Amino acid sequence: MAISTAFERQPTDPAVVAHALAGSRLRAFWLDDVAGAERYPALTSDVDCDLAIVGGGYTGLWTALLAARRDPFARIVLLEGQTVGWAASGRNGGFCEASLTHGAENGRRRWPKEYEQLARLGEENLDEIVSTVAELGLDCELERTGSLEVAIEPHQVAWLDEVPDEPGTTRLDRAAVRAEIASPTYLAGAWHRGSTAMVHPAKLAVGLARAAAQAGVLLHERSVVRSIGDADGGAGGRVEVRTDGARVRARRVVLATNAFPSLLRRTRLMTVPVYDYVLMTEPLSADQRAAICWRHRQGVSDMANQFHYYRLSADDRILFGGYDAIYHAGRRMSAAHEDRPASYERLARHFFTTFPQLEGLRFSHRWAGAIDTSTRFCAFYGTARAGRVAYATGFTGLGVGATRFAAQVLLDLLEGVPTERTSLAMVREKPLPFPPEPLATLGINATRWSLDRADHRAGRRNLLLRGLDAAGLGFDS
Repeated sequence: MAISTAFERQPTDPAVVAHALAGSRLRAFWLDDVAGAERYPALTSDVDCDLAIVGGGYTGLWTALLAARRDPFARIVLLEGQTVGWAASGRNGGFCEASLTHGAENGRRRWPKEYEQLARLGEENLDEIVSTVAELGLDCELERTGSLEVAIEPHQVAWLDEVPDEPGTTRLDRAAVRAEIASPTYLAGAWHRGSTAMVHPAKLAVGLARAAAQAGVLLHERSVVRSIGDADGGAGGRVEVRTDGARVRARRVVLATNAFPSLLRRTRLMTVPVYDYVLMTEPLSADQRAAICWRHRQGVSDMANQFHYYRLSADDRILFGGYDAIYHAGRRMSAAHEDRPASYERLARHFFTTFPQLEGLRFSHRWAGAIDTSTRFCAFYGTARAGRVAYATGFTGLGVGATRFAAQVLLDLLEGVPTERTSLAMVREKPLPFPPEPLATLGINATRWSLDRADHRAGRRNLLLRGLDAAGLGFDS
């Protein structure tokens, strides 16, 4: 029997939603905030290098910076099709998490024998991100506030009780969680105090690019890579990276293209681009901040299958995103997919159900971005062209922190020397691919429908979801 959710039991007046969205700009707030950042020239002439990196998001930027630190004399070239941080790295919620496995539950289920090692490596990775930000003086508004996981339905309270106790986690009952953040939807919560840092995503990307350039990396924007191939007639020689205007001949290549179509045929079915939608409010007044508490500024997510995530910005705006995860048949990506009024209206309704005391607040920005979803919910790795090309993708929405770890893995793989990272089953194994069309569209839409039904049936999963769980397959954002 279907039951209503908190957002249906406590609906928002449509007039409140219309007022809040009126005048909002279809543009990522974070990218607006760095509109005056340094720009880098397009590649216009052929060049030889030791390492070519395709993609100027977090994976590519961390790879460039860490490679320059490993070998200060290496000639490193980074190619970005738009501007650094333009795609997922400048559009995400800014949750920089320690988890490398999209949460403890996913990690324990898939790699039980090495989960404790993965958790340790993830914590070390987050510590190193924090220390690098401080060392380089990166102005990315980093706050290590932790994250708050909230139950908004009775069955989610029971789920919280099943979560293993972890160091640094504080369980909160109804009164305690509402004392942290004043929402009438909250029934219980768990505050994971050290596992998450909040960042300004675009400022982090801009800062990493600047640091890489200062370390000697040659960055080129507006340089779309069309293909890669052998430059010297076969294995063992250089790899040729081709743009519209020039070619790069590199000893080694890293592919860091995230949700965009892979330059390697072997990985094209491994991910699907899923569009995630986000709202950002105008800055809260002092009275509005007082009305919701939120003194500790944690990042928040609820426990539904179709979940929301939200956080405060440095100037006390609220970012509110998630819920809808939209796939377009044929793995199509287009700026036209970003303007989806139904998703923004749904988010606005859910926002005011969560914070009814903020009625009258307006949203200044609305935007969307494509997530590189894999069936195992976290990144996978590999090499091609006799070990001269390395790639990582499939972060499934939790790449802000995990991309730095991925960069280390990629450099390890290219060096060909076994390390603790490259010995991990998580690194050596590949996920099951998504099926080709039209099966991908049919399967993803059936899975989305089933997840919605589970949220309306006290979390009970139907036969399709149970079958996918047993097969180690999934669809998530």
